[in-house]
Amino acid sequence: LPKIIVFLLTVVLFVIVIGTIMYIVEGPLGSNTEGFENIPNSIYWAIVTLTTVGYGSVVPLTALGKFFASIIMLFGYGIIAVPTGIVAASVTRIDSEFDHPTLQCSHCLRSIQEEDKYCSECGEQIS
Repeated sequence: LPKIIVFLLTVVLFVIVIGTIMYIVEGPLGSNTEGFENIPNSIYWAIVTLTTVGYGSVVPLTALGKFFASIIMLFGYGIIAVPTGIVAASVTRIDSEFDHPTLQCSHCLRSIQEEDKYCSECGEQIS
C-alpha cells in the first residue's frame, strides 16, 4: 500500500507540473490555444492525456506543446504498467510464502526457509 500511495502522489505531482508547463506553452503567455486558458484546465488536459482517454476537445497547437503531449502519452502507458507490476509482485511474494514454509532463527530471529541448514544472517545452525 505505501508503494501505491507514493506512486499516486508522484503521478499527481507530475500532472500538476506538466499542466503548468502546458499553460505556459499553450496558454495566454504562449500561443493562446483554446482550452489552456488557466492552470486547472491545463491540468485537466494533462490528466485526460496521461490516462490515455484523450477526448480531443483540447489539443496543443505548438511544436513544443505537441512534444510535451507525446511525452505524457508515453508516460501514460507506464502509469498503467507500474501499479500492475507492484500488485503482481505482492501476489507472487504472498504465494511463495505459502509454497515454502519458514522457520525463525533462534539466535537472530530472522525468517528462514525450512530446508536451510544455516541462517544466512548470523550463520547459526538450524536445529
